[in-house]
Amino acid sequence: MDKNYTKQTLKIFWQHLSKYKFAVFVVFFSITLASIANLINPLFYKEFFDILAGSGETAAKSQILIQILFKVLAVNLVGWVLWRLATFFIAFFESKTMADLYNSCFAYLHKHSVSFFNNNFVGSLVKRVNRFPRSFEVIVDSFFFELLQILVSMIFIVVVLLLRNIFLGLGVLVWIIIFCAINYYFSLYKLKHDLIKSKFDSEVTGVLADTITNSLNVKLFNGYNREKRLFKKVTTKLQKQQLFCWNLNNKFEAIQTFLMVLLELGVFYLMVRLWQRGIVTIGDFVLVQAYILTIFIRLWSFGRIIRRYYEHLADANEMTEILQTFHEIQDVRNARELLVEKGRIEFKNVSFSYHKTRRMFFRLNFNINSKEKVALVGPSGSGKSTLVNLLLRNYDLEGGKIYIDGQKISSVKQESLWQNISLVSQDPILFHRTLKENIRYGRPEASEQEVIKVAKLAYCHNFISQSPEGYKTYVGERGIKLSSGERQRIAIARAILKNSPILVLDEATSSLDSESEGLIQDALTTLMKGKTVVVIAHRLSTIMKMDRIIVLEKGKIIEEGTHQQLIKHKGGLYQQLWQKQVGGFIG
Repeated sequence: MDKNYTKQTLKIFWQHLSKYKFAVFVVFFSITLASIANLINPLFYKEFFDILAGSGETAAKSQILIQILFKVLAVNLVGWVLWRLATFFIAFFESKTMADLYNSCFAYLHKHSVSFFNNNFVGSLVKRVNRFPRSFEVIVDSFFFELLQILVSMIFIVVVLLLRNIFLGLGVLVWIIIFCAINYYFSLYKLKHDLIKSKFDSEVTGVLADTITNSLNVKLFNGYNREKRLFKKVTTKLQKQQLFCWNLNNKFEAIQTFLMVLLELGVFYLMVRLWQRGIVTIGDFVLVQAYILTIFIRLWSFGRIIRRYYEHLADANEMTEILQTFHEIQDVRNARELLVEKGRIEFKNVSFSYHKTRRMFFRLNFNINSKEKVALVGPSGSGKSTLVNLLLRNYDLEGGKIYIDGQKISSVKQESLWQNISLVSQDPILFHRTLKENIRYGRPEASEQEVIKVAKLAYCHNFISQSPEGYKTYVGERGIKLSSGERQRIAIARAILKNSPILVLDEATSSLDSESEGLIQDALTTLMKGKTVVVIAHRLSTIMKMDRIIVLEKGKIIEEGTHQQLIKHKGGLYQQLWQKQVGGFIG
């Protein structure tokens, strides 16, 4: 990732922060005054030491010194109150804004298309989302608790020193400007290397997540050593980049230390000369020493703050890129709700290519009538699943239109489209939630009795009842605690409960044993009643009772008809597929 989204990141942060302007103002006001209060104390101590070193009666001087100490106490109490006020208000608006940022990232991320998620690692996306609010937290803390204090302190100190002696004040001011300028430009130089480090860090996370997800494949395909070498390769890249960035910091800190030594020696040399001429007092030495130490403490942190600021901007950069990437598939302006009464589907002059290079369909036309049961068959890569993805609008067409009951699906709200279509896929993925929550995911308001009813229809009630926690059993990540057949039956129960007028079955019984398949076929027969049904199947025995079978090859319809009609078509592709399967070969 080469593009720098710093401005966009800060804009997003401010958009979320601006909802809490009053709290931000209180924090700004409190920290500014608290910083000034801390800088007033050295002025009192200057007076304290001037009186202590001066002539006069000890008793009288003691009384004045005690009065000064009470002034110091009063200023410290005011500062303490202001700091407490600032910390409570910043905790309020920071936590609120971070939650808002999490929610915004979640909402925007999930509106991206299927192809977006196919092209990004899950682990990498999770890390990007998590980094974003945390980067906001560090940047806001750095500004209020460090940068703001630095700004207030430097202005106050320079003004006081200018009032004491113009050369002293100007000398310190010039040094501060040079020091801050060097820090700033060094940080800009280092930013590009921080961006590279952040990219390598995400790459490490992505490879780690990918191998953990495929841990079984790593074992079964003897990939352990290969994956270990790959992970070592990406971690080595990260280590080298991290070492380079750390060494940059070390070199610059050496330069900082040298500049600070020059300032301290230079200022005290000038102070000695001024003292010789009677322009400054012993108290001024105390004042200047206190302020020089404050400058060192603040500006030593300044370099680290600027670098940390840009490091966290770099961390946020990847998520900002996602937030700045337009959603590939969006609802058109004034999109309507899809209203399905009959469930008639029409593909009209449909053209589509993957990545504009792999042509799938060109001006394809066919209809699925209301409540018709249609099966799509053909060799792998013929376009069966692509047609389903286009119907679900997981991809947009290059040309042509798809209609449901005369309504163009690209002109209706996507949520309403998906509400009217139930999908049971070949490899259903479940949430790591309870069985009950997974079954009623399409209808969260469904009662427990309705859940049990559909579970019985999908023949999964028995194995659920045998689980120690019953319907409250958690299924594990992606449903890993269930067998593939059990997951399939839960997915079918979910589709039955959703009860959409259009049903899509993508190899819905492929993971079931023969006994389970027989049970599920009965459930599917009940489920399909009164619905428009699209079935993708390789096992032709499961689609013999379909109203119509469409045979695809290389994105074209080459045959269509009932099972009985197609097996009589000598030399036809469907007849060839049927003979292979009857002969014992499953295509």
